[in-house]
Amino acid sequence: MKPILFSLLCLLAINCNSQNDIITNTNITEIKITINGKIAKAILYDNPTSKDFISRLPLTLELEDFNRIEKIFMFSEKLSDENTPAHYKPSAGDITCYAPWGSLAIFYKDFRNSKGLIPMGIITSGLELFRVDGNVTAKFEKFD
Repeated sequence: MKPILFSLLCLLAINCNSQNDIITNTNITEIKITINGKIAKAILYDNPTSKDFISRLPLTLELEDFNRIEKIFMFSEKLSDENTPAHYKPSAGDITCYAPWGSLAIFYKDFRNSKGLIPMGIITSGLELFRVDGNVTAKFEKFD
């Protein structure tokens, strides 16, 4: 395992304990997100919501800027909300699902502790691609 990825997993494991063990890191999936020809990388956790999202890949989505904090996408068929935690405090780079809407939410700024957020993964590189004004078109796919 690459030293950087191992360090990231260790940090996530610490985060798990402080977030009531809602993130599992034993079976992560690496994905790439292409925006305007540039690639961001992310890992998705081993949980029902992430698995639902992964089963839909590849996807090209128009991500809407929401409150200048996150980029969101509202699925016509909601993402799984199985095992929704009571609360979650997202940080910049977190990939989440907002359970009441079943929507994808990628935070590019830190946000307050919130009800209904399900952690799905984290952007590991290229977060700056989301820190732009307005909407972005993003292609999500698994690494080969």
